[in-house]
Amino acid sequence: MGNKKPLTNYVRRMTRALMNAGVKSVVISPGSRSTPLAYAFASTKSLEAYMQVDERSAGFFALGLAKATGEPVVLLCTSGTAASNYFPAVTEAHYARIPLIVITADRPHELREVGAPQAIDQIQLYGNHVKYSVDFPLAEENSDVDDYIERHVQRAASVALSAPSGPIHLNVPFREPLLIDFEMETPSPTFIQRMKGIDFLDASTTQFIESVLHKTEKGLLVVGELPIGIDTELFWKFAKALNWPVLCDPLSNLRAKVPTNCMNLCIDRYDALLKSELYKGKAIPDTVIRFGPQPVSKPLSLFLKKVRPQTVVLVDESPEFRDPLGIVTHHIQSSAEAFLQINVQKEESFYARIWSRANHEATVVMENSIGSDEGAYTQMLFSHLPDESDLISGSSMPIRDVDTFFGKTDRDITIFANRGTNGIDGVVSTALGIQAARKRPTWLLIGDLSFLHDVNGLIVSRFHETDLTIVIMNNDGGGIFSYLPQAESGNHFERLFGTPTGLTFEHIAAMYDAQYASIESMEEFEQELAKEKEKNIRIIEVFTNREANVTAHRTLWNEITKRIDSIE
Repeated sequence: MGNKKPLTNYVRRMTRALMNAGVKSVVISPGSRSTPLAYAFASTKSLEAYMQVDERSAGFFALGLAKATGEPVVLLCTSGTAASNYFPAVTEAHYARIPLIVITADRPHELREVGAPQAIDQIQLYGNHVKYSVDFPLAEENSDVDDYIERHVQRAASVALSAPSGPIHLNVPFREPLLIDFEMETPSPTFIQRMKGIDFLDASTTQFIESVLHKTEKGLLVVGELPIGIDTELFWKFAKALNWPVLCDPLSNLRAKVPTNCMNLCIDRYDALLKSELYKGKAIPDTVIRFGPQPVSKPLSLFLKKVRPQTVVLVDESPEFRDPLGIVTHHIQSSAEAFLQINVQKEESFYARIWSRANHEATVVMENSIGSDEGAYTQMLFSHLPDESDLISGSSMPIRDVDTFFGKTDRDITIFANRGTNGIDGVVSTALGIQAARKRPTWLLIGDLSFLHDVNGLIVSRFHETDLTIVIMNNDGGGIFSYLPQAESGNHFERLFGTPTGLTFEHIAAMYDAQYASIESMEEFEQELAKEKEKNIRIIEVFTNREANVTAHRTLWNEITKRIDSIE
């Protein structure tokens, strides 16, 4: 079988270097060429190894783990097109700033580009969608290679974790034989520790921000998706001292566990409010301070782009700050926590009361609306979510319904979604990864097309326990397109955009031994939500009508507009 020592030493050093960099979880897809690392990972007791046979789904499962923990997660696959199937998740991780460490096993150099099976060009495979990429040397008895392995793994991991976080790629070639010595002890390390610095604002930046805050009479805090684990108590302490309205995207997770004394500042209905032309005239701010990416709401984006506030401060840890509207006037390159240390004390303004009053009136309309559309179903779902649970939203209509209907609450509910690229793929796998990381009851709100895209993701439930309830809004097609101008043209709309499939998912549920319910009415949905969850996976399929959904949403928005327009 040959000398196993060089290969064993190689993969053991790599494994320990990854753990020293903060890796606690690895997601492995089966394959021959990755055998040495797969064995090394699986035989390391302090590593949590997950299996997922579909690489595309594995990528999103790992993304969910990393998104939920804020820690680096390793993806491992064999050579060839297996590595190509990671690309969608790598792309999402790049734009969502998620620290994935993608390890692709490769053929040795002599088998590249000579027609060898399962050999493709894996060098720089993910291009500019990773922050760092390296092609490792082959295993050999060489102390210089030992040093190289440990330092390059640490260097790559440091890049993945440095702000802004993102994916990195390690391409690792192996020459046969591929077996390692399980009894061999892990060799002594040559690299010891990485230490991070502490973010802070310098005196001139602090002085500038304090000046802006004190002179502004009409100020808004706009908060997009925030990283998991951010100090929300610190945020609300700052917001209360500032007394500005806070427009909270659902992915900011500031709508949950809202302190009682900040309820009036938490604005959760702005998407509906900003559909009123009259209200928009009253709501124009002088200054906007934004944390995180631009929120989901299109009316908010259109509003800010049109009014172009005099001062727009963006707090973003990356030099490549996010400004899709082209309105940012000042970029503060720092963490949110560093910014929130600024000392300020202001009284509540008339401008803040305008937002608070309108937000209250919109909430009254929503709470008293009666319907049987997707909005009504999601409202009922959100009211049912238990304390200490997680909600994952699909893209397209689900995240917009979360934005519209998930109101502020004192319950501990954390919301996740893949909004790096806003794709509908990989959502089931991401949800399963988040649940695996957080170990809390988890709910996934998803459309039928998005669910179809990642049915393979359910395979992971055959290898690992989970607690996931999937609520599928089945409107037989792409519901969001019905709200866009394309819907006004009857020519080819259904075939090109509606894309009805006529598929239902009872047989999918049976294949994965999932608890299943088919819902046709609000009464049935309420009864189903009251039932106990009996299996690892639960699928609730809610049948709705796309045209009725559009009509109901627009009717609700019109009622809100009428009510807030009548405010003196």
